[in-house]
Amino acid sequence: MIWTLLRRDLAHFFPFAGSGGASLPLLFFLAVAMLYPFAVGPDPQLLARTGGGVVWIAALLAAILPLDRLVLGDITLGVFDQLKLRGLSEELAMAVRLLAHWLSFGPLLVLATFPAAALLNLEGETLRLLLIGLLAGTPGLAAIGLMIAALTASLRAGAALSGLLLIPLALPILIFGAGALARGDIASIGFAGAISLALVAIAPFAAGAAIRAAREG
Repeated sequence: MIWTLLRRDLAHFFPFAGSGGASLPLLFFLAVAMLYPFAVGPDPQLLARTGGGVVWIAALLAAILPLDRLVLGDITLGVFDQLKLRGLSEELAMAVRLLAHWLSFGPLLVLATFPAAALLNLEGETLRLLLIGLLAGTPGLAAIGLMIAALTASLRAGAALSGLLLIPLALPILIFGAGALARGDIASIGFAGAISLALVAIAPFAAGAAIRAAREG
């Protein structure tokens, strides 16, 4: 049952495998990386100094795009009611949804960082820290997104509110992740990873409770 649900969620969220909207985070991330050098000019030192932060901001903004697709459609269709009847709790369903959500954008953003790094003149230790930081931080971004999507699914302006809520909540991950690039300090990535891990542990329970409240309400 769990593997069936995971395959369904991956088919729905994975870029180019489901609906066209699933590819938007990846395309947005690449678009920011391509446009930034045109905005600030071709100075390689400036791009190397600021490019890592731009990649982190692009990853944060890309994480906002799929929020309206995470749970709202399944609530409307009664999918969670059917899962509950089959003995699958909301918390377990949200844990599976979190894994599928991260797999659909996190690893792909890390891979897309390589062409982005070429455009932004990022290499060596800076690129290594950026890749490790994104691997550590994107699960936390996915967890925040899932919690916010579940909490705002029953609100009339939930889609607009989701993005506004994600940005301030994701700031600690952004600060430590991007800060590691400025200081060349991998310990900052450890803090970002710790925050990310805590969010991943909390997200299924918080999102599951929100889904249950929306379903029962």
